[in-house]
Amino acid sequence: MHATGRASTAVPRRTGGPSGCGKLAAGILMIMMAGRMASALAEQMQALGPEALAAVCAYYDYDPAVPLDARIVERVDTESMRRDKIVYRGVRGFWVPAYLEVPRTSAPPYPCVVLLHGWSWSKECWYQDDNYVSGGNLRRALLAAGFAVFALDAQMHGDRIAENDYAVVNIWPGSGPAPQRNYFTLAEVCEQTVRDCRRGLDYLEQRAEVDAGRLAAVGYSMGAWQVFPLAAVEPRIRACVAAAVPTERRGYDPVAPHHYAAGIRQPFLIQLGRADEMVTAPAGQRLYELLASPLKRLTWYDGGHSLPVAYVADATAWLQAHLDCRAGAEPR
Repeated sequence: MHATGRASTAVPRRTGGPSGCGKLAAGILMIMMAGRMASALAEQMQALGPEALAAVCAYYDYDPAVPLDARIVERVDTESMRRDKIVYRGVRGFWVPAYLEVPRTSAPPYPCVVLLHGWSWSKECWYQDDNYVSGGNLRRALLAAGFAVFALDAQMHGDRIAENDYAVVNIWPGSGPAPQRNYFTLAEVCEQTVRDCRRGLDYLEQRAEVDAGRLAAVGYSMGAWQVFPLAAVEPRIRACVAAAVPTERRGYDPVAPHHYAAGIRQPFLIQLGRADEMVTAPAGQRLYELLASPLKRLTWYDGGHSLPVAYVADATAWLQAHLDCRAGAEPR
């Protein structure tokens, strides 16, 4: 969906001081300067060369020989779906809680979509309809299309809150005599979660009802950041969607998605809001251009960081087009 929007501008009446035309000219000049600054920042976004990319991607290596020790701790079984809450051992000894939900509307094995949530959210956001990320809407759409879904908690989030001394994550230190500090930085959370996700793919390979040859990833906000390195290091991921991915990351920030663009070959959809305060049009376009994938798309929506619910249908259709939902189908 390529939405369009219009904005109206009223020219103020002259009441003294600079004329209306002068104010308008100053406003236009400020807009032009801001646009040039955004364009300059976008031009600074460069994909890493082969050696640098290999060095950065090495941070996401893990030892597959370490036992997963996975177990099902809860099962919800209905006529339309079955959902297991599982716990498995991630990297550095951390336990990773996740949901694996499969549809009952078609026959297994099912293609499976890994869902990666944003900062301060959890895997539960995919079970609430019409919330900030339309999470429940997306999960239900994927199930209806014949996908299984695998939703895990990022480090310090959701059921992993004990990793942050039971304090809700916060980018800002807060107020009071003892301002809150997170035990892990944003970059550390993303790196840990991507590696935990790779361990999750090992688990999915053990589940008979999941077709491990047809795995995809969808991330929103922070989760969209994580989709980039995950795609760059994981050939098991066959298609990707990055929704509301923040593009404004400077220099050699390890979270910056453009660093991994040269290593991505999977079909890749980027979904951005025109009014998102963490996105600029030049940076979004630049990120799209840097992707090495021969099958890619950038879709803009009217809205901010909370994308309109229309993104759900577009993401689902993208995965259907590039990860056939029919049992036994060959991945594209």
